[in-house]
Amino acid sequence: MKISFNWLKQYIALDISAEKTAELLTDCGLEVESVEKHETVKGGLEGCVIGEVKTKEKHPDADRLSVTTVDIGTGTLLNIVCGAANVAAGQKVVVATVGSTIYPVKGDPITLKKAKIRGAASEGMICAEDEVGLGESHAGIMVLDAKAKVGTPAKEYFKVESDYVLEIGLTPNRGDAASHIGVAKDLFAVLNWKLAENKFELKVPDINLEGFQNLQGLPKKVDVVVEDAGACPRYSGITISGVTIKESPDWLKKRLQSIGLKPINNIVDATNFCLHEMGQPLHAFDADKISGEKVIVKKCAAGTKFTTLDGVERALTSDDLMICSATEPMCIAGVFGGQRSGVSNETKNIFLESAYFSPVSIRKTSKHHGLKTDASFRYERGADPNITVYALQRAALLIKEVAGGSISSDITDIYPAPIEEKKISFSFHNCDRLIGKKIDREQIKRILQLLHIEIVTEGGETLLLSVPTNKSDVTIEEDIIEEVLRIYGCNNIETPFSVRSSLSYASKPDTEKIRNTISDLLCGSGFTEIMSNSLTNANYLELFPSAKGTEVELLNPLSPELSVLRPTLLFSGLEAIAYNQNRKNADLKLFEFGKTYASPPAPLHGERGATAFLEENHLALFLCGKKQSESWDSQKGSVDFFHLKSFADNILARLGINAEQVSEMSSEILSSGLSYSHKNKKIVELGFVKKSFLKKFDIKQEVFYADFNWDLVVELTKNSVVRYKEIPKFPEVRRDLALVVDRNVKYELLESLAFQTEKNILKNVNLFDVYEGDKIEKGKKSYALSFILQDANATLTDSTVDAVIQKLIKIYQEKAGAVIRS
Repeated sequence: MKISFNWLKQYIALDISAEKTAELLTDCGLEVESVEKHETVKGGLEGCVIGEVKTKEKHPDADRLSVTTVDIGTGTLLNIVCGAANVAAGQKVVVATVGSTIYPVKGDPITLKKAKIRGAASEGMICAEDEVGLGESHAGIMVLDAKAKVGTPAKEYFKVESDYVLEIGLTPNRGDAASHIGVAKDLFAVLNWKLAENKFELKVPDINLEGFQNLQGLPKKVDVVVEDAGACPRYSGITISGVTIKESPDWLKKRLQSIGLKPINNIVDATNFCLHEMGQPLHAFDADKISGEKVIVKKCAAGTKFTTLDGVERALTSDDLMICSATEPMCIAGVFGGQRSGVSNETKNIFLESAYFSPVSIRKTSKHHGLKTDASFRYERGADPNITVYALQRAALLIKEVAGGSISSDITDIYPAPIEEKKISFSFHNCDRLIGKKIDREQIKRILQLLHIEIVTEGGETLLLSVPTNKSDVTIEEDIIEEVLRIYGCNNIETPFSVRSSLSYASKPDTEKIRNTISDLLCGSGFTEIMSNSLTNANYLELFPSAKGTEVELLNPLSPELSVLRPTLLFSGLEAIAYNQNRKNADLKLFEFGKTYASPPAPLHGERGATAFLEENHLALFLCGKKQSESWDSQKGSVDFFHLKSFADNILARLGINAEQVSEMSSEILSSGLSYSHKNKKIVELGFVKKSFLKKFDIKQEVFYADFNWDLVVELTKNSVVRYKEIPKFPEVRRDLALVVDRNVKYELLESLAFQTEKNILKNVNLFDVYEGDKIEKGKKSYALSFILQDANATLTDSTVDAVIQKLIKIYQEKAGAVIRS
């Protein structure tokens, strides 16, 4: 939200800088994200002066150029080459001097330098209005009034104003501060509190009620019917006739331009001004386009077509509150106007609306249609229901001032159930406890008074307070304490010198310790941890059919791209890979700890009957690209499946977990891979990510993915024991065997047979070569295996080693049909 510093000073006389104001606002909970200088003309026309063309001669070497001398009041005439056809001696003009920077309407800034143009010296520039940002025309140079004084800075002549714009990151609970007056109220409280005296006054615009007297006799041109009082608790309106649509006066345009709004016409600008002044959205209808001279506030049938001001035809939902005429919808209430009923250049009579709409209703409609407007921004946060008539009167008088016309009806105000100020009980003791400091009771009362929170009754250590309706977020005692604290100042709460804590018992296994252990292991292996949003894009589920029907959808998503809770960590990892790939960083080792979510096929119910969702903790690994960055002394090559498998094995080994079953698999995610299981529960699945997923994320290289069921991993560590042991004193012995087996015999079988045959001194089995070719029988393949044997208590003898190898040969011949190659 943008706040103009000059505009703000209309409501509170500030004698402090914009930077100091930003600091005070941030301290009281309105975080100022930036303070930027704003000028009604970009660059402020610095270095530009009013000059008089003394002479004009044709350029000797260019037909379309003129050589002029210009007096800018320095006593020395400037030689300036000018290409404008309308330049003439005796003219008063705008001159950009050497060293100045001008900001054209189109194009980049230009810094003036001394130059020679076709051999003629040029010491500045005679400017057209578009060249200095004063207009759009480039038909020729600006010719000023003959009374313009030579040497006057252009900034003074054109009355260029400087301002500062404060960008406030307004939180959703601060609807009361969504305007210049709202911000001024917070400043009023903070400044008067810090000074301990009421030096600063709050200046809220006075309404001249004379303009609204004796209106009862006027015929109401527009009747109003509210059919949905729940979505529209209050609706006010008035008719103004005989207006003239034209450009707004400069003061009004400058106010809007300072906060980044483009002026449209005097009527629309007046309503926008009031919105940003007091936080109450208003809407002006062309009264002559309201068929039946009747406004109906209701919800239309789902699927009803409606064209908004931006020319887009939208299909309405049954939840969309609409402002309708007797025959058709005219406006999406509190969100966006309609194309047919808006103010145009031909408008003569207007119906002005000022209403209070339900924040829930507005937010649903705004989210569904993807429409974020200044009006919806304020209604969603909770506007003040009790200023609709005040805002209507303020806007009506302003419209009369800038557009003429007369008020032609009494004020319509439909407010069947007035919203009263909330009554909240406040305890000084609770305030001390939550803030952590005992604040003087009189100081607390004074802060409440500055915040316009009325003390209804006092009783010892308790107050009964009445909270203004503009503070929609203040509903309980803790909110009152927060209001007190933000004005008192968090920086004024001393840090205690003692720390009070209680001892706590951590259950085993220690999940954080286990997680940190594996994080350290992976980081030490060159991995980078990522942390992703638990929300993901529902469109991704098209690739994941098993998640359809069990996905957890948000009732009110922030955007369509963040509408479901993720059923797998794969999507966030692929997004990270695609993001890095697009920035020329394709060699990645990533891991992420996170939760996945699903709704059970049959609803689960907790003790209170609420639907329980399934949450599982997972660890995901991602590998892609090269094993190592390019270097003259590094081994080249890309990551592969076995590279990933080694990391998965290391994780299980580090935690002392032995997978009982290892089997080949494929799934919706993996085209091929391995699955490690324990008692038929999957510990981890790893393999090649399917091409369809890579195509969806526009990833142009192979990606390897491992998905650990982290809850099961942690559970299995309860029974795992990791012990350190002494390095054996006696040497290892290696023996190799080359086996010819059927093509369908897997290495997994040979490895398991080896460890079943020799359980004492066989330490490791490794496959170091596989051969299929014309040198062996068709349908066969050759495995080259190495066996590492070691006795922890003695040096192995040849006879012992040979006996083991003979047992292995025999079992391979019997169980695998192997033939030993010599």
